[in-house]
Amino acid sequence: MKILMASTPAVGHLNPLLAIARLLQSRGDDIVLTTGTSLASRVTDAGVRFAPLAAEADLDFGRIDEILPDREQLPPGPAREGYVFKRVFLDPMPAQAHTLHALIDSEKPDVVVVDQIFCGSTPLFLDNRNRRPPLITVGVSFLPLDRPDGAPLWLGLPPASDATTRHRYAKLAAQVDASFEPVRSYTNNLLLAQGLPPLEGSLMQERVMHCDAYLMPTAPAFEYDFFALPEHVRFIGVLPPAPATTPLPAWWEDLDGSRQVVLVTQGTVANADFSQLIEPTLTALASRDDLLVVVTTGGRPVEDIAINVPRNVRLAKFLPFDHLLPKIDALVTNGGYGTVSMALARGIPLVVSGLSEDKAEVGARVAWSGTGINLASNSPTPESLNSAVTKVLVSGRFRARARAMAARFGELDAAREVFAIIDELSRTRP
Repeated sequence: MKILMASTPAVGHLNPLLAIARLLQSRGDDIVLTTGTSLASRVTDAGVRFAPLAAEADLDFGRIDEILPDREQLPPGPAREGYVFKRVFLDPMPAQAHTLHALIDSEKPDVVVVDQIFCGSTPLFLDNRNRRPPLITVGVSFLPLDRPDGAPLWLGLPPASDATTRHRYAKLAAQVDASFEPVRSYTNNLLLAQGLPPLEGSLMQERVMHCDAYLMPTAPAFEYDFFALPEHVRFIGVLPPAPATTPLPAWWEDLDGSRQVVLVTQGTVANADFSQLIEPTLTALASRDDLLVVVTTGGRPVEDIAINVPRNVRLAKFLPFDHLLPKIDALVTNGGYGTVSMALARGIPLVVSGLSEDKAEVGARVAWSGTGINLASNSPTPESLNSAVTKVLVSGRFRARARAMAARFGELDAAREVFAIIDELSRTRP
């Protein structure tokens, strides 16, 4: 079978597609993946054929300040977020769609697989003038459907438990909808220019609806109750991490079980400023001789940590999570969805503190599920971090909830689910 994949040129969007590509290649499927040229080596290193996006869509997220020159001049809020969304995700949409059409013509794939925010698939789905292969969208974060309690997305609001809260959520939703109406209008104008109909609902809602299958790489227990979900929304469990390509650090033997181990990470996106989470966590746990604190800097030099590194800390740019997570007793993270999912699949309780991108929503789900503590801050204090880490390590309820969540993840086999969904859709190919 031949599969065409398309990824927004960001590591967090590409990695889930590469995980699926490795699964499909293991059974002999032929994969071609298009994304930005800055990520070409990641694709080819995975043994996948690379095809570049059209020039207008070939962004380098590692040079985000060049892509968004006016971002810092805008105050935080809807205007700034709308500017970012337009430039990064919407402006490339026509060129992304052009790339997909060209690759469908040349490669003749049986199925097309894209990530959650690869907007170039929307024109493909809406265009009834041309036949197309079945389209699969892979979620890279929480399920962005309109909520039955009326809460707006992105604010990290837990499910409403009473009428007063639902009324407050409705007022907030009206404000958020009004602030993002320019983004929706901008999207519809781009679609109109391609001779396509406008969106019927919110942009993120339509990203879920504009596909033949929407894959959620998590367990249903880690998502809010949306009542009856659309039939094409499918939970597949956690995707396997990439195979380790770097040697184990020299300190690996220190993970001998003599001390509890706390892993600290800011992921690979919101990790430009270690003073937000990594540094205050190291300060918070510096005197804890009963703990070993392991830090991964997400690819940045460990020398960028600007404080004196305590003696109970071990550092690395990258670490093999498949080998590391079985040795971890707690995870401190800013809320990267993939990292949180892998930890929960192992039954590891969490301390989450982050509000950028989708992290407010991820942290809210950690607190709601009882699998950890959400500090809901981009800059938590060492005191709050020390208290939270102590609680998740000492209190059995967080570990019990995390292990119960791991059992729910264990009911799903990502490879089995992916194979079944792709084979099912390929049989319906026009």
